[in-house]
Amino acid sequence: MSRRLPLGEGEISRTACAPGLLRTAVDEETDGPLSASALTKRVGWAACLISGMADELTTGHWNTADIDVLASGEDAGSRKLPSQAWMALRRLGWSVAPPEGVKVNDRIVRMAQEQAGRAARSVKWRADLTAGVLMTWPADPAKRTADEWDQVRDAVPGGRFLPSGVIRSRTRQVSAFERRQGRLPVDIFELESPPSTARMLLLSACDGQQATIERHESDPGRALLRLQLPTRPDPRSYKDWTWVACPIVLPPTIPVSAVLHLPTLRIHSGRVRADLAYTHPVRKTQRTGHTIALGVDWGLNTLLSAGAVQLDGDKTITALGSGGMFRATGVLAKQHRLRRHFEHLQAKADQYQRLIKDDRQHGLTTRYQVLRDEIRRVCDKRSNLNDALARAAARWAVDQAIAAGATVIYVEDLRSMEALGMGRAHNTRMSQTVRGQLVNRMRHLAAEAGVAVVAVPAKNTSRHCPRCLVPLRHRKAPDTTTAGWKWAICSSCGYQGDRDAGAWQRIAARGLTHQTRTVVDRGSGAMIIRSVVDKFEARAVVTPASPEPSRKDRSKTGPTRPRATRPAPRRRRAPSPTRPQGPAGKRPEGHASTGRTRLPRAAHRHQSVMTISTLATGRHRSRGAALGAGFHLHAHATPPRWETRTPDTTWRTGSLN
Repeated sequence: MSRRLPLGEGEISRTACAPGLLRTAVDEETDGPLSASALTKRVGWAACLISGMADELTTGHWNTADIDVLASGEDAGSRKLPSQAWMALRRLGWSVAPPEGVKVNDRIVRMAQEQAGRAARSVKWRADLTAGVLMTWPADPAKRTADEWDQVRDAVPGGRFLPSGVIRSRTRQVSAFERRQGRLPVDIFELESPPSTARMLLLSACDGQQATIERHESDPGRALLRLQLPTRPDPRSYKDWTWVACPIVLPPTIPVSAVLHLPTLRIHSGRVRADLAYTHPVRKTQRTGHTIALGVDWGLNTLLSAGAVQLDGDKTITALGSGGMFRATGVLAKQHRLRRHFEHLQAKADQYQRLIKDDRQHGLTTRYQVLRDEIRRVCDKRSNLNDALARAAARWAVDQAIAAGATVIYVEDLRSMEALGMGRAHNTRMSQTVRGQLVNRMRHLAAEAGVAVVAVPAKNTSRHCPRCLVPLRHRKAPDTTTAGWKWAICSSCGYQGDRDAGAWQRIAARGLTHQTRTVVDRGSGAMIIRSVVDKFEARAVVTPASPEPSRKDRSKTGPTRPRATRPAPRRRRAPSPTRPQGPAGKRPEGHASTGRTRLPRAAHRHQSVMTISTLATGRHRSRGAALGAGFHLHAHATPPRWETRTPDTTWRTGSLN
């Protein structure tokens, strides 16, 4: 199978990952099938061997000197280290051996070195951050002065653009160490213990002598993974390793033309999960040259508010439509209930642990284990709910961009935002949002369509008017009696509207005017606009679109059409039939429903759509979930306008007979 990916003009190769599941396998030595439990057991034996060797390697080199040598990128002979971690460790002489009496091949050692090398390389940034915080330790760790903030940002690599929350969290970690030990730590290697290695198989560090993967010849939706696995937890010879063939059903998100790579295998919930890596061609995203952009604003009750703007040839910016909203109030309510349930269980488990101490025969030991299992299940529920919410919201935002013809999505950069001074309930809601996961999903989906995702500074996006940049006044919406600050009014130009609608206009306009200042972050590879320039900000004004005529020209162009002498009556003159048993038949007598008079249940729970931050007053009853609607009953979004509807010219023209 060829690993070369043909690329067209304006295309680049993109490597992504999709989840897979290994259900069954066949042992090629005995030609007998392996059940899911047997396959999980054999993969677990190999993962335990690899994680044990990786832990030994990480612990032996957990010091400043070795990490600095690895991070320098050069060996003792000033030669550049390879990009693959296992090759770099071998160049430096960091070797590891399996336990005594256990026989493994060299590819198993490679996977252990790859995991240890990745962990060692990732600690370098944290070590430099901790060193900068310790070097400029403030007089009051709870509150730095302006000069102390400048000092710590200068001491940390890239500190000028680092979110303040990262520095605060590292400061709290050092303060906790000082309270326990009565002194400051020397470096991060004293502050933190060596990380434990995850139990997984990084098959990407292997070659064909350990694992291979090929697509099915006739069915491109299937693939076959072959790898060597041990037949016992402590293999004594190479005969205890046999080839196992695992058929895989590829997810539909993997294109037929994509090139498959060796996956990463891990055990989760008693099953073998496969992270299927693949490379496929996509359109190259551009940093500049955008004329239509989608602005996305974050919220609490309304998770996302988005709309498109256009940069015209005369450098004016015009809003394309009124935008849309993605509301997930019911999902967030369930997330809030799960969080409170988790905190209650965790507090009870901590109390049991304090009572048990080191007594394994204590009467509360069984109850403690039951609590730990329940805590793990609640954590899985929270993780799955956050993942589903991030997927749905990201898919909606990308669909809005595609429908509007936008080539870029501008989102607020809220990494430095901290929930302070707004009360415990508000702070908790702010800290539980899934912004980071949602943006990652958005970048993944947007790259498939060739749409760039750029983070812009969030300063004053909701505070200033999108048309004249004058500070707005916020108050409750005029069509509701619920208190709040949802409505924005400009005393200068007379603009008024939903504050979220004004925010996404400001975000999109700021991104279009600052697109020449878009840079690519070296660490994450994400596009970002780091600062706001006054010269460009003055041009980030959204010009109101000229109103279209509300009526067509009704000038007479021909003879008047004759009307019937006896027009059809507006009401029935005959009694209506009784209500039928099934859905067929005429509508019974009475008024027909002209539309929904109430908001959807999920949006009607706390508040109407025009309020901003009203907490729950009662228990949320998910009636639709019991009927099978589930997640999508509690997430409501504005559908994308894929095309302009053609007006119906035959409406109200009467019968042709």
